Amino acid sequence: MSERIGLIGAGAMGGAIGARFLETGNHLTVFDLDETKKGDLVAKGAIGATSTAEAAAASDYVITSLNSSRIVELAAFGKGGIAEGATRGTIIIDMSSIEPDATRKFADMAAEKGLAWVDSPLSGGAPKALSGELTLMAGGTAKDVERAHMALRHVATNYTHMGPSGAGQTTKLINQVLCGLGFLAVAEATRLALDAGVDAEKIPQALKGGRADSALLQEYLPRFATKDYRRTGRIDNMVKDLNAVNDLARQTGTSMPMTALCGEIHRMLVAAGLGGEDQAAVMEFFEGAKEEITP
Repeated sequence: MSERIGLIGAGAMGGAIGARFLETGNHLTVFDLDETKKGDLVAKGAIGATSTAEAAAASDYVITSLNSSRIVELAAFGKGGIAEGATRGTIIIDMSSIEPDATRKFADMAAEKGLAWVDSPLSGGAPKALSGELTLMAGGTAKDVERAHMALRHVATNYTHMGPSGAGQTTKLINQVLCGLGFLAVAEATRLALDAGVDAEKIPQALKGGRADSALLQEYLPRFATKDYRRTGRIDNMVKDLNAVNDLARQTGTSMPMTALCGEIHRMLVAAGLGGEDQAAVMEFFEGAKEEITP
């Protein structure tokens, strides 16, 4: 069964999500301020919208994939926004990674306009979106989260209702703690393997099934070893998420020394001009000196 889906944001992640919706036979209306990104999905069969309101008017589900809570708010509630075009009962599914507090505010604002809001950030990146194997963590009412699954089932194999509005975003921050620390651990181990003369590219197979094994190790250790920095995510996005983790930790009184160090290392990479590079470029921190990167 196909769905009428509006997509706001067609960047690296949104573009992959949109491509998957089209591949699985859904009716997709897309809006992005970047005409090239929007055009990429139009070329694959999507309908291009001139505003977020227009995309919402043509859809039963409106998905946002944007870079910050400020942009999400403008897209949803600003002039020409989703709330202007959506009919009552339309469900807004925010797949961005933003602060839990902002999410709860947006859910209340949506409810005041007769709209539903589900926060459903993701893990798995663009490759998993394209194959329909994303991991999604959802926040909202049980009814709304179940409704949202009718659209999200096309892009995800793991979909978990974590609790009320904001719970999905909180879970994503926990995911980012584990990923941020994991990227650094795998990169550091790779550097040791290379310096010690071990064939680093064999390590994933050697450790497969053991306690040290993980999806991150299997995917990224070979990339670290060969400096494969093809972009599937961005270091500066990890910084944004780790900053949000720090804010949440202060609110909850949680001590997170390792995460604080992880955040500082990522901020150093941004300061070195690597913010727009793939997460694999954290390997540069262990090189002793920054080397030229070809994106």
